[in-house]
Amino acid sequence: MSTLNLNLPIRKGNFALNVDLSIPLQGVTAVFGASGTGKTSLLRAIAGLDRHVGGLVNFADQMWQDHHNFTAVHKRGVGYVFQEDNLFTHLSVEENIQYGTSRASNTKAAVDHIITLLQLQNLLTRRPSQLSGGERQKVAIARALAILPKLLLMDEPLAALDQTFKQDFLPQLKALISELGIPLLYVSHAADEVAQLADNLVLLDKSGAAKCGNIIEMLTNPELTLAHRQEAESLLTATVNSYDAHYHLLSLQLCGQTISVSGKPLAPGTSVRVRILAQDVSITLAAQHDTSILNIFPVTIEQIFPYSAAQDTILLNLAGSQLLARITRKSKDLLGLKTDQKVFAQIKSVALSQ
Repeated sequence: MSTLNLNLPIRKGNFALNVDLSIPLQGVTAVFGASGTGKTSLLRAIAGLDRHVGGLVNFADQMWQDHHNFTAVHKRGVGYVFQEDNLFTHLSVEENIQYGTSRASNTKAAVDHIITLLQLQNLLTRRPSQLSGGERQKVAIARALAILPKLLLMDEPLAALDQTFKQDFLPQLKALISELGIPLLYVSHAADEVAQLADNLVLLDKSGAAKCGNIIEMLTNPELTLAHRQEAESLLTATVNSYDAHYHLLSLQLCGQTISVSGKPLAPGTSVRVRILAQDVSITLAAQHDTSILNIFPVTIEQIFPYSAAQDTILLNLAGSQLLARITRKSKDLLGLKTDQKVFAQIKSVALSQ
């Protein structure tokens, strides 16, 4: 698999970020971290908008930057979507999308296909002032893709848009990237966006460090800050078994177990992601029966580590997959919980994404 290799000492005033990463050039890689950790600075360095002395950027064995060379932005073949759509107000949607394609080795058929995938056919003659916020961002994405980039960079493109639009558009975006086969680096501080989109994760923290890995593994790793957040979560893959139209519940096959999740009908065999917040998982020593909780599974405690003075986080093994639970220290002590103990996880709430 091709990779994007980075060795970047990013310095801006008192800010410092040291990046030494190898990022897979396949699917979606989210760049995640709190405000001020350098997410935008990293994207700008990759695009060639900023040059940092002593940096190295190697894209699939093409050296974009080293101690002697620096490839200009327009020669890197990168598409960039900013938080603001930055559309040309005096141009139509079609003219905005076509802008810059003269230097790209694309075809009209390819651009028309992108327009169709983003469902922009009926907007081509409009000006940006005649579009909604979501429509403008879709046009900005189409413009970035119209040059058929080697790499697509997106810097919090949905941050200013409402949750309803995000819920509808994120599956479209993931399907679009998969069909076009263009690797995407997606900057966000929204955990739900990252969980829905990302295959891999670049994690930046306030210490100036950067780490990269599979998102499912990184979310539950006690050595990383993600498992210590208030909104710590687990991300698991599941397959649709069936749909109960009476109760509007999906039956999913998850780690050898059957889990019930509210949601819209999906075809059997459909692969989905299950997002479970640690605060929505409780622990019992025996399987409960007289309870409103539908999803109760046997698990093994792998590790217990502190979250606060009052709470601990527990890393659980669910048939080979990892699940986080957050409970009070008092509950842990009353139950006598310890490493390697077999217990039951009660999952109170589950978020589903495709």
